[in-house]
Amino acid sequence: MRSEAGSVGELLSVCMGMLMMSILLLAYLDCLSLLNQKADVNQIMRKYILRMETTGELTAADRLELCAELEQAGASQIDLAGTSTTRVGYGGTLTLHIRGKLRGNYDFEESRVSTAKY
Repeated sequence: MRSEAGSVGELLSVCMGMLMMSILLLAYLDCLSLLNQKADVNQIMRKYILRMETTGELTAADRLELCAELEQAGASQIDLAGTSTTRVGYGGTLTLHIRGKLRGNYDFEESRVSTAKY
């Protein structure tokens, strides 16, 4: 059997196409993982804004737990500036504002606003 001219070139182009598709798949999975971490941060924020509604503030203990949970979710350089840390009265505005980095490279900033309902 004799090989046809150009068959190596076709095989090479198929291999290059598969390599490119693999690289795109890995990049997609990396982005998906980052979005999953961001969703985890949003769930943690929701949990703590609900706690703040019942207590009227972000207590020192809750603040420490919040930072620990965010670090577990992959966040670093966490900054809670702008968050309501003093007790507000019933119906008062509560703010939970978080800045940080995911994976050390990607900045994120999230904010939740609610009213005290204790």
